Order: sequence, then C-alpha cells, then structure tokens
Amino acid sequence: MHKVEPKVFLIGETRIVEDGLRGFLNHIGAPEWQSDAPTDVEKVAEFYSRLCYKSYKPGLNPNVKKIREHNAEHLGNILKVKHGSVLEHPVINFVFADVSRVFTHELVRHRVGVAISQESLRYVRLDDLGQWLPTVIREDEEAMTIFGRTFEELERLQKELAVHFRLDDSQANFTRKKIVTSAMRRIAPIGLATNIGWSANPRTLRWVLEMRTAPEAEEEIRLVFGEVGKIVVNRYPNLFGDMVVEIIDGLPSYKSPNSKV
Repeated sequence: MHKVEPKVFLIGETRIVEDGLRGFLNHIGAPEWQSDAPTDVEKVAEFYSRLCYKSYKPGLNPNVKKIREHNAEHLGNILKVKHGSVLEHPVINFVFADVSRVFTHELVRHRVGVAISQESLRYVRLDDLGQWLPTVIREDEEAMTIFGRTFEELERLQKELAVHFRLDDSQANFTRKKIVTSAMRRIAPIGLATNIGWSANPRTLRWVLEMRTAPEAEEEIRLVFGEVGKIVVNRYPNLFGDMVVEIIDGLPSYKSPNSKV
C-alpha cells in the first residue's frame, strides 16, 4: 500500500487544419480572415460562431455591417448571449491520475459532451494499492489506522489469490489471467487509486467545473477540478476567463456570471 495525491494532466486539445480552414475561407470570399485567439481551441469556437452569422468580415453578410474583431471580445459576447452550441466543437483532453473509484463513479455521471477511457481492472492486476484519504479521515488518528489496516489486508488478499491461481506461472495464458483478475477485483476497495482519461468540450467543461468545485460536491472531485480550473483559466482565457474563484473550506470554487452557457 502507498499514499497518493490526485493529479491532473492536460494531454491534448483540438488543432486547426490550416489548409482546410483557408480553403473554406477562400470559398466564401473571406481569405483575409485571421484570429488573434491564443489557442486553436478558442479559434475553433470563434470560427464556428462566425460561420453561423457569416461574420468573418463586414459586408460578407449584407445584414452585418460591423463585427467584433478580436477573439476575446467575440467569445465574451458568445458567453454573454449563451450561444453555447459553438463551444461544443473543440475538445480538451485530460488524464486524471491516482484518483479513486469513488471519484470516477462521480465523474461518469457527466456523459454529455465527454469521452471516457478508464484503467480496466479486468486486465490490470492489483498488487500495490494506492490510497488517498479525505480530510475527515486524515484528521482522525483511529480512523487512519482502520483505513490503513483495511487496505493492507485487501492488498494482501490480492497477492494471495494471485499465488493461489498461479498467475505468474509461465504456463498461465492471458485469457486465464483476465478471467481471474476480473474476479479478484471484486474484493478491491472502491477507494483504491486508479487512472482515467477524460475529454470534454468547453461547454460541458464549464458546467462540470462549476458543479464539481461547488462546496456541496465530494472533496476529492473538488480537489481534482480545482486543478482543472487552474489549467483551463490560464490556457484558454477567452473561454474560461469569466470564471470567478472563491476559496471555500480550503478548496477553490469556480462560478461564472455566464453560467450554463
């Protein structure tokens, strides 16, 4: 058994294909359009919102005589008028590492606008259980002892079963290992550390960030999405810069005047 701290890794984001973008802009007669967006994620959202109004330049749409030229100004208006559908086009990719299955069971309740790939305990055999404990347990010495003793015993049972089923014998084939490993996970604690990949569009992410950093949310998911908030506000300021952060019970809570865009 070992102690862990939940970690957040930003591992990917939407990227513009310039040839295709330029081809379309040439096609509609706006080859000169440029964006000062700090990232392609913000540029994609701006591009699609301009597509809706054909507002890449004044006069391209006879009804549009003036446009908001800058990405920050343009997306700020999108957030204000809640034209949230255009925020569904970009995708931001995360890995949440050393989080518990308590956390992942909470996370997968958010299904719209996300993709999820979780470490499979049908294939990954447990032999060293990682443990993160909530404050209410860490502040109680007796509770800490009970949790530690329980994790150590459950880890011992995983190793004992692996020996019993001879999973490390050279003759053990992978199909057999998978069947037994899948069965063994049934006595693994829900609090064990695991890894999960989570991708979301900015519209979804804004809402999840508000909901899962709220003081009523579970402590671990508040901790993780507090870190997510730091990343996205810094990296995508024109999509998340309106978020207001308040520290409640030692953890950040993110709220926006443009809630549920």
